[in-house]
Amino acid sequence: MIVRIGVEEEFHVIDIESGQLVPRAALLLRALERYGATFTGELPQSVVESNSGVHATLDGLFADLTTTRARLDRAAAAEGLAVAAAGTAPLARLGAVPAADVPRYAHMTGEYRRLVDEQLICGVHVHADVPDRDTAVRAMCAVAPWLPVLLALSASSPYWLGEDTGYASWRTMVWQRWPTSGQPACFPDADAYDRTVRELVDSGVISDPGMIYYDVRPSAHLPTLELRVCDACPKAETVVLIAALYRALVADALACLAAAGEPGCDGNHTWLRAASWRAARSGIEGDLVDPLTRLPAPAPTVVRGMLRHLRPVLEAYGDWTAVRILAEEALARGSAAERLRATAAREDLLAGVDHLLAETRGRARPVAGDRLPHHPAKVPAGLRDGRAAARAP
Repeated sequence: MIVRIGVEEEFHVIDIESGQLVPRAALLLRALERYGATFTGELPQSVVESNSGVHATLDGLFADLTTTRARLDRAAAAEGLAVAAAGTAPLARLGAVPAADVPRYAHMTGEYRRLVDEQLICGVHVHADVPDRDTAVRAMCAVAPWLPVLLALSASSPYWLGEDTGYASWRTMVWQRWPTSGQPACFPDADAYDRTVRELVDSGVISDPGMIYYDVRPSAHLPTLELRVCDACPKAETVVLIAALYRALVADALACLAAAGEPGCDGNHTWLRAASWRAARSGIEGDLVDPLTRLPAPAPTVVRGMLRHLRPVLEAYGDWTAVRILAEEALARGSAAERLRATAAREDLLAGVDHLLAETRGRARPVAGDRLPHHPAKVPAGLRDGRAAARAP
């Protein structure tokens, strides 16, 4: 089967003057009502989520993402606001952003208290087609070892409440405190997975299956396997890179299941929490845990090893050239977390927020010392020309 992909992006709502996170998502959603279900709210009143269409090509996905971001940016600018695609908003205050006025969120606020107060985070989620729920559950086991690498590529949240945490993805640290977050176990089929979910709900620890916050999970309402581990990404190109790599992981897992009836996983995921911590701490600026050796290795080595591992699938989908170039550019440019830190160190944190907003719009200037060699002619035409979609109505 052809594995198609769709993306959900979460954006922080930012006051353009102060750079502060503000609870004005409802205002933007009213302005965006004409786009239907493309835009929705989330738990904090400071977050707007966008939902892409379903795409078979990276060009189509990129054009969709840039068009959606442009619409959101225009709606925000009309209200003196901006949106930031990042794991955390660098400037935020606890107590300034209530939960959305929804009964489910009211229950969560009462039950989880501080966790809800501090849920001021944004992620990017990727859905990949699967033929059925049994396959989705079994494929989770195969893709899970590579997810920390995708987290490292997405890392964009070094600041929390105005302070540098020392982490590339502090969002991961906030997210992992929930009782059902992190790495899923391996399950033989959908019945076993669903039985575990029912037991968790029956325990009273979570109130519904939507509170299964695993790094990867079968969708509750779509025939997809959903990636949830990544920070929101300022650059749409990073989202496309992550979506392409994730699709290749899923397609590779499906091929293994079809050929051997097994996902090609030894079932030992105890090391994965440590690998995720390492990715959250270092991003692509330090070592990662190599999924093939389970030993530390420089992030570029691990990322390039992932590309070699997935090259046959990427070539089959026609994605190899685009993914190779996007990955090398990401490694040369450095993580969004590091770019934000560099701007804040050169000027101040408010300038860092401005740079983050500009990257989200697709109009950022290079950070001083940016190592990226610019080779626009090497980027596939659709991804290169897709930037024009940011001007679409």
